[in-house]
Amino acid sequence: MDIAATELLLTERRGAIAWVTLNRPRTRNALSAEMMTAIEAALADARDARVVVIAGNGPGFCGGHDLREMRARPTAAFQAALFAQCSRMMQAIANHPAPVIASVHGIATAGGCQLVAACDLAIAADDARFATSGVNLGLFCSTPGVALARAVPRKAALAMLLTGDFVPASEALAMGLVNRVVPAAELATATMALAEKIAAKERCAIEIGKRTFYRQIEAPLARAYAIATEAMVENMMAPETTAAIDAFINRPRS
Repeated sequence: MDIAATELLLTERRGAIAWVTLNRPRTRNALSAEMMTAIEAALADARDARVVVIAGNGPGFCGGHDLREMRARPTAAFQAALFAQCSRMMQAIANHPAPVIASVHGIATAGGCQLVAACDLAIAADDARFATSGVNLGLFCSTPGVALARAVPRKAALAMLLTGDFVPASEALAMGLVNRVVPAAELATATMALAEKIAAKERCAIEIGKRTFYRQIEAPLARAYAIATEAMVENMMAPETTAAIDAFINRPRS
């Protein structure tokens, strides 16, 4: 088990799975510029992984942007650079060749909720709570809304964005923000089980499938089918795919 620790992240390789833990517990793992740089670097380092997990250390998953940092540098240029960096980091998750799973406990608010929504899959502890709470401070969560609106129905997204209210894990599951809710004590085990199940699939199928999903989901119907057709052909021509299909059709029959 290869574990690397920094002030900001704990990164661990568990076989084919890269486990990345946000490590600013005193700030609820606030997304400072330095933290986002570290996350981008960790994602880049994990491009050979079959699955990436993002979790949080301490009492909560992620409390969003580092408001102290933002107020300490109150120029439009700094704010623009910070939000551009955050947008780049969120897109790096969608563009990563491996599925990225959020493993969520405690709070996931504002940019932290955005991080959950941006991940391909999410498992939450039953004590987890989610909010796009910037509106309570007079700052509408516009960038978190981009990921949120692509993860849940429009009215559910707007209810969270307009009220800033916390949503419990059970409601997050019902609206589709997370895939599964488990007892807090079982969160790491359940996350690892899902990661191992996906990691056991053929790499080419998962990589092609994830890339195609994000390309076609925003496209008009005809273009979406064209994108998917290209992907099916690419996947079908992969040697590991043809070998797996041949093994299946030639298996002994009872």
